[in-house]
Amino acid sequence: MVISTEGLSFNFGSQQVVKSLSLQVPEGSIYGFLGPNGAGKTTTIKLLLNLLKTDQGSIHIFNKELQSNRISILSEIGSLIEQPAIYLHLSGRENLINRALLLQVPEKRVDEMLDLVHLTDAANKKAGKYSLGMKQRLGIALALLSDPKLLILDEPTNGLDPNGIIEIRELLIRLVTQHKKTVFVSSHLLAEVERMATHVGIIHKGEMLFQGSIKDLETISQPQVQVELDSTVDAANLLKKQGFLVTDVNDDHLSLPFTSKEQMGEINSLLNKNEYTVYSIRKVHKDLEKLFLDITQKA
Repeated sequence: MVISTEGLSFNFGSQQVVKSLSLQVPEGSIYGFLGPNGAGKTTTIKLLLNLLKTDQGSIHIFNKELQSNRISILSEIGSLIEQPAIYLHLSGRENLINRALLLQVPEKRVDEMLDLVHLTDAANKKAGKYSLGMKQRLGIALALLSDPKLLILDEPTNGLDPNGIIEIRELLIRLVTQHKKTVFVSSHLLAEVERMATHVGIIHKGEMLFQGSIKDLETISQPQVQVELDSTVDAANLLKKQGFLVTDVNDDHLSLPFTSKEQMGEINSLLNKNEYTVYSIRKVHKDLEKLFLDITQKA
């Protein structure tokens, strides 16, 4: 395990923000740390980076205890918390050169990082002129400059447009598959994390509700087929007679557990043959709130 915590707890005054948290982050994984805003994600990350002192529990990173090996551990970690710390009046390259001098990293790493995050063409452009996605990628380049083994990112896609989200996702997958990094990334977006993570931990009000591989999560958060059509009650009865499991019926749509694209085609074809007007049929994911309910009900 690259990160391993036991009984990790932290209080802000009388408020307990992190409650006996046990993290297990495997080497070579993209670990999605999920939870709604205010769940304790950023506080946990600050504890992992020794920016906050633990009240209770232990933190081991690279199989070494954090407090007694602080400098050697942190030298192998790159991080981006909330917003990238960049100088807006400097170009992307100048930001990286400045950081390289501080870290005593060879300057050749600057061009390598610009290429890695696809900013070579914008290297001489002022960072203040960058889009949000470009700023986030520059922030990740800064975090990777010292060639760390572990990258810790707090909400890296927050505020990004769809193109920016895709860029960050593809970059993180590339870092793990091609550059052998381990990535710990926090988010409140379940669907986005599902697209890139190999492992997930779900935190709510400071407590870990679920931890495991993405396949383990799929058994809990099975996506649904949502069909928007007329006469939903009659259509649901038809589907049930044909052996389909209908889980929800509303005035304007019905839902079934998703199993495959072929299943969606069968549903659509059956409804059309029986002269139901299908306005839309799509695969939808449960939101975190519903997932929390499912997990706590099973606990």
